[in-house]
Amino acid sequence: MRVLVVEDFEVLARSIGNGLRREGMAVDVVLDGTAALDRLAAIRYDVVILDRDLPGVHGDEICRWLAHGRCETRVLMLTASGTIKDRVDGLSLGADDYLPKPFAFAELVARVRALARRATPPLPPTLACGDITLDPARRVALRAGRRLELSPREFALLECLLARPGLVISAEELLERVWDEAADPFSSAVKHTVHRLRGKLGDPPVIETVRQGGYRIGLS
Repeated sequence: MRVLVVEDFEVLARSIGNGLRREGMAVDVVLDGTAALDRLAAIRYDVVILDRDLPGVHGDEICRWLAHGRCETRVLMLTASGTIKDRVDGLSLGADDYLPKPFAFAELVARVRALARRATPPLPPTLACGDITLDPARRVALRAGRRLELSPREFALLECLLARPGLVISAEELLERVWDEAADPFSSAVKHTVHRLRGKLGDPPVIETVRQGGYRIGLS
Protein backbone atom coordinates (compact mmCIF):
# COMPACT_ATOMS: atom_id res chain seq x y z
CA MET A 1 0.00 0.00 0.00
CA ARG A 2 1.08 3.62 -0.46
CA VAL A 3 0.80 6.04 2.45
CA LEU A 4 1.27 9.81 2.74
CA VAL A 5 2.37 11.13 6.14
CA VAL A 6 1.53 14.83 6.66
CA GLU A 7 3.02 16.04 9.95
CA ASP A 8 4.83 19.31 10.67
CA PHE A 9 6.93 17.93 13.56
CA GLU A 10 9.74 16.53 11.44
CA VAL A 11 11.14 14.08 14.00
CA LEU A 12 7.71 12.47 14.45
CA ALA A 13 6.98 12.52 10.70
CA ARG A 14 10.27 10.77 9.83
CA SER A 15 9.79 8.29 12.67
CA ILE A 16 6.32 7.33 11.42
CA GLY A 17 7.58 7.07 7.84
CA ASN A 18 10.52 4.85 8.74
CA GLY A 19 8.37 2.62 10.93
CA LEU A 20 5.74 2.12 8.24
CA ARG A 21 8.43 1.31 5.67
CA ARG A 22 9.66 -1.45 8.00
CA GLU A 23 6.09 -2.77 7.86
CA GLY A 24 6.41 -3.08 4.08
CA MET A 25 4.53 0.08 3.08
CA ALA A 26 5.58 2.67 0.50
CA VAL A 27 5.61 5.98 2.37
CA ASP A 28 5.99 9.62 1.37
CA VAL A 29 6.48 12.29 4.04
CA VAL A 30 5.65 16.00 3.80
CA LEU A 31 5.78 18.66 6.51
CA ASP A 32 3.07 21.14 5.51
CA GLY A 33 -0.38 21.31 3.98
CA THR A 34 0.65 22.91 0.70
CA ALA A 35 3.09 20.10 -0.09
CA ALA A 36 0.41 17.57 0.89
CA LEU A 37 -2.07 18.95 -1.66
CA ASP A 38 0.63 18.86 -4.36
CA ARG A 39 1.29 15.17 -3.66
CA LEU A 40 -2.40 14.26 -3.45
CA ALA A 41 -3.06 15.92 -6.80
CA ALA A 42 -0.35 13.83 -8.47
CA ILE A 43 -0.34 10.44 -6.69
CA ARG A 44 -3.07 8.04 -5.59
CA TYR A 45 -2.57 7.08 -1.96
CA ASP A 46 -4.39 4.37 -0.07
CA VAL A 47 -4.13 6.17 3.26
CA VAL A 48 -3.18 9.68 4.40
CA ILE A 49 -1.98 10.13 7.98
CA LEU A 50 -2.94 13.76 8.48
CA ASP A 51 -1.94 16.05 11.33
CA ARG A 52 -4.73 18.52 11.95
CA ASP A 53 -2.71 21.61 12.86
CA LEU A 54 -0.50 22.18 9.82
CA PRO A 55 1.33 25.23 8.46
CA GLY A 56 0.37 26.38 5.00
CA VAL A 57 -2.96 24.69 4.40
CA HIS A 58 -4.72 23.50 7.55
CA GLY A 59 -5.41 19.78 7.93
CA ASP A 60 -9.14 20.48 8.08
CA GLU A 61 -9.01 22.00 4.59
CA ILE A 62 -7.11 19.02 3.20
CA CYS A 63 -9.69 16.70 4.70
CA ARG A 64 -12.52 18.73 3.14
CA TRP A 65 -10.73 18.72 -0.23
CA LEU A 66 -10.44 14.93 -0.20
CA ALA A 67 -14.05 14.46 0.88
CA HIS A 68 -15.34 16.90 -1.76
CA GLY A 69 -13.45 15.03 -4.48
CA ARG A 70 -15.00 11.75 -3.33
CA CYS A 71 -11.51 10.33 -3.33
CA GLU A 72 -10.99 6.69 -2.35
CA THR A 73 -8.00 7.70 -0.21
CA ARG A 74 -8.71 7.09 3.48
CA VAL A 75 -7.78 9.68 6.10
CA LEU A 76 -6.38 8.96 9.56
CA MET A 77 -6.36 12.27 11.41
CA LEU A 78 -3.79 12.95 14.13
CA THR A 79 -3.99 15.67 16.75
CA ALA A 80 -2.63 16.53 20.15
CA SER A 81 -6.18 17.20 21.33
CA GLY A 82 -8.19 14.08 22.04
CA THR A 83 -11.48 15.40 23.39
CA ILE A 84 -14.72 13.88 22.16
CA LYS A 85 -15.64 17.18 20.48
CA ASP A 86 -12.36 17.22 18.55
CA ARG A 87 -12.90 13.64 17.41
CA VAL A 88 -16.45 14.40 16.30
CA ASP A 89 -15.29 17.51 14.45
CA GLY A 90 -12.54 15.58 12.65
CA LEU A 91 -14.86 12.79 11.58
CA SER A 92 -17.47 15.33 10.47
CA LEU A 93 -14.90 16.91 8.14
CA GLY A 94 -14.56 13.61 6.32
CA ALA A 95 -11.80 11.80 8.21
CA ASP A 96 -12.22 8.03 8.32
CA ASP A 97 -10.47 7.56 11.65
CA TYR A 98 -8.99 9.67 14.41
CA LEU A 99 -5.98 9.01 16.62
CA PRO A 100 -4.95 11.38 19.45
CA LYS A 101 -1.30 11.96 20.29
CA PRO A 102 0.60 10.38 21.90
CA PHE A 103 -0.22 6.98 20.42
CA ALA A 104 1.21 3.48 20.35
CA PHE A 105 2.88 2.78 17.01
CA ALA A 106 1.35 -0.72 16.86
CA GLU A 107 -2.11 0.86 17.03
CA LEU A 108 -1.22 3.30 14.25
CA VAL A 109 -0.13 0.41 12.01
CA ALA A 110 -3.31 -1.55 12.75
CA ARG A 111 -5.49 1.46 11.94
CA VAL A 112 -3.61 2.17 8.70
CA ARG A 113 -4.00 -1.44 7.56
CA ALA A 114 -7.71 -1.39 8.40
CA LEU A 115 -8.23 1.82 6.44
CA ALA A 116 -6.26 0.48 3.47
CA ARG A 117 -8.60 -2.51 3.27
CA ARG A 118 -11.48 -0.06 2.89
CA ALA A 119 -9.65 1.99 0.24
CA THR A 120 -9.26 -0.89 -2.20
CA PRO A 121 -11.53 -3.70 -3.42
CA PRO A 122 -11.66 -6.44 -0.78
CA LEU A 123 -9.14 -9.26 -1.17
CA PRO A 124 -9.20 -12.68 0.46
CA PRO A 125 -7.23 -12.96 3.74
CA THR A 126 -4.69 -15.18 1.97
CA LEU A 127 -3.55 -14.60 -1.63
CA ALA A 128 -2.56 -17.65 -3.66
CA CYS A 129 -1.39 -18.77 -7.07
CA GLY A 130 -0.57 -22.44 -7.53
CA ASP A 131 1.63 -23.51 -4.62
CA ILE A 132 2.44 -19.92 -3.62
CA THR A 133 0.50 -18.38 -0.73
CA LEU A 134 0.85 -14.99 0.93
CA ASP A 135 -0.77 -13.75 4.15
CA PRO A 136 -0.56 -9.93 4.19
CA ALA A 137 -1.66 -9.61 7.84
CA ARG A 138 0.93 -12.06 9.19
CA ARG A 139 3.57 -10.97 6.65
CA VAL A 140 4.20 -14.59 5.67
CA ALA A 141 4.79 -15.97 2.15
CA LEU A 142 5.15 -19.69 1.36
CA ARG A 143 5.91 -21.82 -1.65
CA ALA A 144 4.99 -25.49 -1.41
CA GLY A 145 4.94 -25.05 2.36
CA ARG A 146 8.42 -23.52 2.45
CA ARG A 147 8.64 -20.10 4.04
CA LEU A 148 10.13 -17.45 1.77
CA GLU A 149 12.56 -14.99 3.32
CA LEU A 150 11.60 -11.82 1.47
CA SER A 151 12.62 -8.21 1.91
CA PRO A 152 9.78 -5.69 2.44
CA ARG A 153 10.01 -4.62 -1.22
CA GLU A 154 9.97 -8.23 -2.48
CA PHE A 155 7.01 -9.06 -0.26
CA ALA A 156 5.05 -6.00 -1.42
CA LEU A 157 5.81 -6.71 -5.07
CA LEU A 158 4.68 -10.33 -4.72
CA GLU A 159 1.53 -9.13 -2.96
CA CYS A 160 0.71 -6.78 -5.86
CA LEU A 161 1.14 -9.56 -8.42
CA LEU A 162 -0.87 -12.10 -6.42
CA ALA A 163 -3.72 -9.62 -5.98
CA ARG A 164 -4.24 -9.74 -9.77
CA PRO A 165 -3.10 -13.21 -10.90
CA GLY A 166 -2.81 -13.67 -14.63
CA LEU A 167 -3.09 -9.93 -15.31
CA VAL A 168 -0.26 -7.78 -16.60
CA ILE A 169 0.91 -5.04 -14.22
CA SER A 170 3.19 -2.40 -15.69
CA ALA A 171 6.56 -1.59 -14.19
CA GLU A 172 5.32 1.98 -13.70
CA GLU A 173 2.36 0.83 -11.60
CA LEU A 174 4.55 -1.47 -9.52
CA LEU A 175 6.97 1.40 -8.92
CA GLU A 176 4.10 3.59 -7.75
CA ARG A 177 2.51 0.95 -5.50
CA VAL A 178 5.63 -0.58 -3.94
CA TRP A 179 8.21 2.23 -3.86
CA ASP A 180 7.99 5.74 -2.44
CA GLU A 181 9.26 9.24 -3.20
CA ALA A 182 12.89 8.15 -2.88
CA ALA A 183 12.58 5.90 -5.94
CA ASP A 184 14.06 7.08 -9.23
CA PRO A 185 11.35 6.61 -11.89
CA PHE A 186 14.07 5.94 -14.46
CA SER A 187 15.83 3.29 -12.37
CA SER A 188 15.77 -0.48 -12.83
CA ALA A 189 14.48 -1.04 -9.29
CA VAL A 190 11.46 -3.07 -10.41
CA LYS A 191 13.49 -5.22 -12.78
CA HIS A 192 16.14 -5.98 -10.15
CA THR A 193 13.57 -6.74 -7.45
CA VAL A 194 11.68 -9.08 -9.76
CA HIS A 195 14.96 -10.84 -10.54
CA ARG A 196 15.69 -11.38 -6.83
CA LEU A 197 12.12 -12.49 -6.17
CA ARG A 198 12.28 -15.05 -8.97
CA GLY A 199 15.41 -16.50 -7.43
CA LYS A 200 13.75 -16.87 -4.04
CA LEU A 201 10.59 -18.38 -5.52
CA GLY A 202 12.61 -21.02 -7.36
CA ASP A 203 11.33 -23.39 -10.03
CA PRO A 204 9.09 -23.70 -11.85
CA PRO A 205 9.13 -19.99 -12.70
CA VAL A 206 5.85 -18.17 -12.13
CA ILE A 207 6.59 -14.49 -12.86
CA GLU A 208 6.48 -13.69 -16.55
CA THR A 209 7.99 -10.61 -18.15
CA VAL A 210 5.61 -9.17 -20.73
CA ARG A 211 6.74 -7.01 -23.63
CA GLN A 212 6.78 -3.25 -23.01
CA GLY A 213 7.74 -3.58 -19.36
CA GLY A 214 4.96 -5.44 -17.60
CA TYR A 215 4.87 -8.49 -15.34
CA ARG A 216 2.28 -11.10 -14.42
CA ILE A 217 2.17 -14.08 -12.15
CA GLY A 218 0.66 -17.45 -13.03
CA LEU A 219 1.69 -21.04 -13.56
CA SER A 220 2.04 -21.88 -17.24
